[in-house]
Amino acid sequence: MKHNVYLYILGMWAVSYLIRVLPLTLIRRQITNKTIRSFLFYVPYVTLAVMTFPAILSATQTPVSAWLALAGGLALAWFGGSLFQVSVACCAIVFVAELVLRV
Repeated sequence: MKHNVYLYILGMWAVSYLIRVLPLTLIRRQITNKTIRSFLFYVPYVTLAVMTFPAILSATQTPVSAWLALAGGLALAWFGGSLFQVSVACCAIVFVAELVLRV
């Protein structure tokens, strides 16, 4: 059984290493394909969203307050609110929702 653990670790290392090394070795000139360039442009934003979205919905005591804050934050951001304004509004929405829902 212990031998399989080392094999799994070796496999995970190989996959992680290849993901990082292959693009550096195979792509030597500038990427001109519009589809690939747009995909690479949005990778950091998608990664950030994937990491933060579950935390948004699980950081509060009740899911209702999380969904209310998410909806309020999206609406405020859609209408041009700054990151600071959105975060303060979301915190206030969660605070008020938690007070109301606790009663």
